[in-house]
Amino acid sequence: MLIHVNQENKQFHLTNGQVSYIFHVMKNGQLGHLYYGKALRHRSDFSHLQTYDVPTGGTTHVYKDDAAFGLETLRQEYPAYGSSDFREPAISVSKTTENHVPNFTYESFQLLEGKPRLDGLPATYTEGKHEASTLQIILNDAFLQAELLLNYTIFRDIPVITRSASLKNEGTEEMVIDRLMGASLDLPDKDFIFTHLAGAWSRERHVKERILETGIQSISSLRGASSHHHNPFLALKRPQTTEHTGEVLGFHFVYSSNFIMQVEVDHYDSARLTVGIHHFGFKWNLNPQESFQTPEVVMVYSNQGLNGMSQAFHTLYREHLIPAQWKKEERPILINNWEATYFDFNE
Repeated sequence: MLIHVNQENKQFHLTNGQVSYIFHVMKNGQLGHLYYGKALRHRSDFSHLQTYDVPTGGTTHVYKDDAAFGLETLRQEYPAYGSSDFREPAISVSKTTENHVPNFTYESFQLLEGKPRLDGLPATYTEGKHEASTLQIILNDAFLQAELLLNYTIFRDIPVITRSASLKNEGTEEMVIDRLMGASLDLPDKDFIFTHLAGAWSRERHVKERILETGIQSISSLRGASSHHHNPFLALKRPQTTEHTGEVLGFHFVYSSNFIMQVEVDHYDSARLTVGIHHFGFKWNLNPQESFQTPEVVMVYSNQGLNGMSQAFHTLYREHLIPAQWKKEERPILINNWEATYFDFNE
């Protein structure tokens, strides 16, 4: 079993013996994040992983009689702006006639063997139901009359979890999406080195590293393509991590257009990662009964350094992203006539 559900306390645990991802439904009905990292043995309750820190002052909280329950200090799964959280959100959506702070609360879940395809988008896939399991979480905003579907797929034999989101307008009015990320991840600390690949023509894929500090660090593209300037990939590695030892979290956005991958470190030194379509210039009118599906985010955990992360990505894309007909076949010959003949050739 790759996905465990503690129904009594509404906790969800994805694990394959190499990685664990755990989240739960908080008392306000929203999703709270509990853990992402090395595989944990399943247990009937993971409530101890949720810490309720009461700041000395200057914060807001959801309930007047519970100062510890503030979204500003709680790790969340797919956060919205406001309601005591003032960091950048994963979702921003409203009706065309009224402003509203999104409040998507838990409704139900479903488990699927294998991995459903994303219509119209490139994404990883499975050829047999035994290769992966998928958890779908259904959330609703009663005011917006909108349904938010969060997809989580864990692969059986590699430390990989994929995520995406889909928003459906179930009302009778048009609504506007200003932001809908493929994934958001709240981490308990900022003790990571932000690592990505950048470059330009003839010097592509240079490794760039910087320490996470308070504020926002990001990579992005507004070129209409991901390009060689900023590849839609980043890794968060611990300072002591090497090529073959230590922990690293790898993220890749399976999308070749405008994107943003951002880490925000708040004044309590916790870090929030968001990955998705770049919100600059993005505005999507969602008509009644229509849905919007985000591209997929691939998340890799490695406790065997950068090489362990690389091997996981290589295995995943070789077995579950390359079109099935070519997985074990010799590739067709491609003749590059850019600078070989400057396109001056014929049969």
